[in-house]
Amino acid sequence: MRVIFMGTPDFSVPVLDALVTAGHEIAAVYCQPPRPAGRGKKDRPTPVHARALELGLEVRHPVSLKGAAEQVEFAALGADVAVVVAYGLILPQAVLDAPAKGCLNIHASLLPRWRGAAPIHRAIMAGDEQTGICIMQMEAGLDTGPVLLREATPIGEEETTSALHDRLSEMGASLIVTALRHLDGLAPGPQPEEGVTYAAKIDKGEAQIDWAKTAEEVDRKIRGLSPFPGAWVEIDGQRVKLLASRLATGGDSGQGNPGQVLDGDRLVVACGTGAVELLRLQRAGKGAQDREIFVRGFPLATGQQL
Repeated sequence: MRVIFMGTPDFSVPVLDALVTAGHEIAAVYCQPPRPAGRGKKDRPTPVHARALELGLEVRHPVSLKGAAEQVEFAALGADVAVVVAYGLILPQAVLDAPAKGCLNIHASLLPRWRGAAPIHRAIMAGDEQTGICIMQMEAGLDTGPVLLREATPIGEEETTSALHDRLSEMGASLIVTALRHLDGLAPGPQPEEGVTYAAKIDKGEAQIDWAKTAEEVDRKIRGLSPFPGAWVEIDGQRVKLLASRLATGGDSGQGNPGQVLDGDRLVVACGTGAVELLRLQRAGKGAQDREIFVRGFPLATGQQL
């Protein structure tokens, strides 16, 4: 098929690669414009932009698709279909209608659960046992369109957003190739009205750990916000990000005041009920470290209150 690809971050790159490998003709790649990054604040192309250039594809990065000129240019590509994954711009109706077979979105949840901006983070933070990928026919509403294909996957007990992100990206790449191969034979299924939840964009203000919460809640927040923005706690006046954890079991889950270090070597910390074991941490201005290395340079005493 002749495909317009629309995506921006790392999550989208395997999808672009899969479409090219499958032999589809990429009419153009749409992504967010380069933005200042790094110490020099020089404009840096997005991951999709960089990969598209490596593949020799035409790249377009309008700041909006609401203008008539941008919509005419989009329609003039004469695409069979547009594939959209984490693009970052709202598509006006004129854009949705332009490809002969419409616009397909790859969404990282089992719709209608977790419509919106941060479905991977929210699924982990909510304690969902599974999530997945939906290939959805796009319409004007926020992730409301009928679903063509879906595939579920369990969420691991210690899985972080980073790890789940990578798995779902590969799943999405595989599933969209299947969807395009069988597109004319797929029957869109309307999303049920029951079970709708919204995955609000992650606010950095929600990243501070509240040790009075249950161990399950603390563990899910740590894993759900890893690697970005990173759940954090203040230790001896320093902000420390907590990037991986698991529930403490047996004797490690013994009673203590919320935030009290129960084992300084293994970094077991008491919560409102139960305890968590911290596995990977990062001090401000430092790289992320596994706990064994972290405690050598920043030891925590058993009984210390965080």
